[in-house]
Amino acid sequence: MNGATTSGELRAHNRARLLRAVHEGGATLTRSQLTRDLGLARGTASVLVAGLLEDELLHEEPAREHARGRPTQVPGPHPHGPVALAADVREDAWELAACELGGRVTVLAVRPHDGTPEGALGTLGEALAAERERLGHRVVGVGVALAGPVRHGGLVDIAHLSWHAVDVPHLLTAGPGPADALTLSELAESGHGSADAPRPSGPPSLRGAAAVLGGGGGRGVPLFVGNDTAFAALAEARRGRLRGVRVGLHLHVDFDLGGVLVVDGRPLGGAAGSGAEFGHMPLTGGERPCPCGALGCWSTEVGANALLRHAGLAHGGGRGREQAERVLATSSKAVAANARALGRGIAALVNAHDPEAVTLSGHGVELYERAGETLRAAAEPYLMAIRREAPPRIESSALGWRGALLGAMESVFDAFLTPEGLGGWRGSPP
Repeated sequence: MNGATTSGELRAHNRARLLRAVHEGGATLTRSQLTRDLGLARGTASVLVAGLLEDELLHEEPAREHARGRPTQVPGPHPHGPVALAADVREDAWELAACELGGRVTVLAVRPHDGTPEGALGTLGEALAAERERLGHRVVGVGVALAGPVRHGGLVDIAHLSWHAVDVPHLLTAGPGPADALTLSELAESGHGSADAPRPSGPPSLRGAAAVLGGGGGRGVPLFVGNDTAFAALAEARRGRLRGVRVGLHLHVDFDLGGVLVVDGRPLGGAAGSGAEFGHMPLTGGERPCPCGALGCWSTEVGANALLRHAGLAHGGGRGREQAERVLATSSKAVAANARALGRGIAALVNAHDPEAVTLSGHGVELYERAGETLRAAAEPYLMAIRREAPPRIESSALGWRGALLGAMESVFDAFLTPEGLGGWRGSPP
């Protein structure tokens, strides 16, 4: 049931369904395929597509291969259509991209930073303001992935960079320029959300947003801030090897390790929004202190920091990426140690959650390629007998390092591709 009670509401609902199908299909499905898949009458689909073309939400191109007769059309992003700005903030650098309907990504900038909240987020905020000015009304939201737990409201903790309760929306708008962030209390005062709720309770275009980034003329766009592993898992469920998987486990390996359970295409975020922290469970029996404050965290044994430590090199503080990549490429001993720890932890999580599949992104891809047998051999003794009978498949991510960025994009389009979100496009009614 879609809840539509009038013809206008039904049309708005179907517009959103059609655009979402274009987006999730990578802008590769023909108009005929979309009509069939959505169960629409041909005439209804034609009217919907015509309206979306007129509103500059879609543009059609002839299919590359078609039967005799009139060429089949493939709906895709309009050259003046909606854009999601997505950023992946790692411990040593950030990447910013513009993402179109269908998932096409154009990288706009990649910049190193000094590891401080101001140095990382201040410069990113300036770049976001410049791109919003350049792209104007086309920007429908901003998604930002960060390498640490993120609480509702956009507060992030990155222990090994000494970030605690860093206010991401504030720092993204603290630099020069016209943009500023509306807080959740200000959203409540403006009628868009509830300051008492742990997350915004206004229209779907604001649900899950950490804030609204203001701009010239009072126009704002929602800001979605999330953990990099959770966003990578979301992207894997939409565009990678967890697509269609009911229960999956996604692990993202960078300087350390994050992990999250994905159920019905959604990573489980926890009560405060700061889930995706399987890396801070004592899954390998160690007692090494972790910068997070706990002892024996799994993430101290897997990732770039662990590779550097095994090689006797300085580690921590979000530095040493190039050295860690050299260790990964040349030291079979360090790689095997990482793979064994990774396999043992995976076994514990498989016993607990019974996933259909386990996917690995970031350095996890190379670890699996170089030492997959070692990983599986390390996992097997720790699996329950019933798990060993039919273990879940373990696979490298189809998205590699791009997952967190794509997940940040998906968070924006999840809000925009709703009747309410589309109603704000160019200020027109749905």
